[in-house]
Amino acid sequence: MSESAGLPVAVIGAGPIGLAAAAHLVERGIEPVVLERGESAGAAVRQWGHVRLFSTWRELVDPAAEKLLAPTGWTRPDDAAYPTGAQWAEDYLQPLGDALGERVHYGATVTGVARAGRDRVVDSGRDTQPFTVHLSLTDGSEERITVRAVIDASGTYATPNPLGADGYPAAGERELAAEGRITYRVPDLNDPAVYARFAGRRTAVVGTGASAFTALAGLADLATAEDGTGTHATWVLRRGISGSTFGGGSADQLPARGALGLAAKAAVDDGHATALTGFRTTAVETTADGRLVLVAEDGHRTEPVDQIIALTGLRPDLSFLSEVRLGLDERLSAPTALSPLIDPNQHSCGTVYPHGVTELSHPEQDLFLAGMKSYGRAPTFLAMTGYEQVRSIAAALAGDLEAAQRVELTLPESGVCGGSGLFDISGTDQTATDGCCATPEPQLVQLGVGVPPAQDSQAGGCCGS
Repeated sequence: MSESAGLPVAVIGAGPIGLAAAAHLVERGIEPVVLERGESAGAAVRQWGHVRLFSTWRELVDPAAEKLLAPTGWTRPDDAAYPTGAQWAEDYLQPLGDALGERVHYGATVTGVARAGRDRVVDSGRDTQPFTVHLSLTDGSEERITVRAVIDASGTYATPNPLGADGYPAAGERELAAEGRITYRVPDLNDPAVYARFAGRRTAVVGTGASAFTALAGLADLATAEDGTGTHATWVLRRGISGSTFGGGSADQLPARGALGLAAKAAVDDGHATALTGFRTTAVETTADGRLVLVAEDGHRTEPVDQIIALTGLRPDLSFLSEVRLGLDERLSAPTALSPLIDPNQHSCGTVYPHGVTELSHPEQDLFLAGMKSYGRAPTFLAMTGYEQVRSIAAALAGDLEAAQRVELTLPESGVCGGSGLFDISGTDQTATDGCCATPEPQLVQLGVGVPPAQDSQAGGCCGS
């Protein structure tokens, strides 16, 4: 008999997918222990709490989680509304964490996962041994817990990609980031101090995803404010601009996501942002007057800017999984069976095939990466994808293989194509060669038109995890 029988399942991360995993395990009669390094549920989500999601509440509430919340008197938010990250955390994630009670452990940082008494090399008795999870607690102490399985839903938010186009920090990047001159987050322009930092100044925005769109739209809005005269963005892209650059527009079945791309296009068309294409950063230099210049691999240089927002994607932190056997794609750092379904070099417009335990399995039995972390460096994750992942994993751990293999997800079509793998294709040829579904030329819109009213937040920009 396995030494793991009767042990709980460790869930790393009390974010949307980690808490959903715990809810599905509870529904299956399996005891979870949720390990969260922050001091509250959705700690990472709260860090971008000012950003409004482009998914509605309908796509952001997990079914098993809702069942767990029902007896607490929780009221489901309006399905058609678009919450901010802060609202998602306060109105859903924290109540869910509270409903799970003592199963959730805050201030617990996972520093290692291993088979009990076995490093990565040892074969003997490996599959019958439980896992040992190493923890560092906020009081400075260390702890180890023994579990039957591990679901790592710790996400990727803590490990943004660097500015350098080759995947490493550009020359000068580390020092400038330490000084606060380079940020890797969408700025909260509702914060007076942040507002003052960007108002009337020139900013380089590097990246082509939803977060970059959000930053461009926010800066364009700031440029039209009475005290924002002179605000301008230099939008740095590693590839050219084509009809698909701004996403799906009106063809996107997540309307707020489509409108976000149109708002970024409007920022360029209205002169609040200047697009600099085919620019792959290798260095950042400081001018005599203290301003910043980005330098490309071919020697081209940007005009001086006051600060840089690098929104070039995220990557998983695999450092605490060094003693378990992972099967990861060499490009994306995603599970090998999942990688072809999400590869941005070939991935079509939002058509991710529904997947679960089979695609998420590793050579290390009963160890799973879920949520954004399972996507590695691929950028097209949605919360509902993660909910389906953990439903399937929980079913498999409960021995219900039929349910684990059953498909219970239909994703909305998206006009977001390509990804970093297409940056060498010229703008004129991209539509014909990238294999994506055809998307109409985005229509120009004014900021805020067609998106949910932002009120005290910026619109869009997050994948819902």
